[in-house]
Amino acid sequence: MAKECDNTSVGMLIRNDRGELLLVERKLYPFGFAPPAGHVDDHGSFEKAAVDEIREEVGLTSGKLKLVAEGRKDNRCRRQGGDWHYWKVYEVEAEGDLNPSSEETKRVDWFDGLRLKELAEKTKDYLAGKISEEEWQKNPGLELVWLEWLAQLKIL
Repeated sequence: MAKECDNTSVGMLIRNDRGELLLVERKLYPFGFAPPAGHVDDHGSFEKAAVDEIREEVGLTSGKLKLVAEGRKDNRCRRQGGDWHYWKVYEVEAEGDLNPSSEETKRVDWFDGLRLKELAEKTKDYLAGKISEEEWQKNPGLELVWLEWLAQLKIL
């Protein structure tokens, strides 16, 4: 039986010293590039989930968390009942060497503003039906909910 969705998620914006944003290409649905993120589940709090998910997804140790956005977004996940989530998005100071999860990520990279805009345009093309589902899964843009968050936060 599929795991039940708790409808709560965290997302973490991590930048390097050049101002580039860390994104992972998701291996599992929902496909696309996104900052490290995950469900709150049994972590106990949004903040604890943020710290744990950073370590689990990309192998970094998080420092200071700064809440930059929160709210409800319609976005599907692979869990039962997961068609919306209440999100908290944090800017995070993180350190250590990248060690991405082989179970959850295809790859991890740092993205400057130009590369972020290219991913956003690909996502818009996908939403407009210009890119097939098969092509999207092979070579995606931004995960749909992150197109919304990054625009709302004026990162795009």
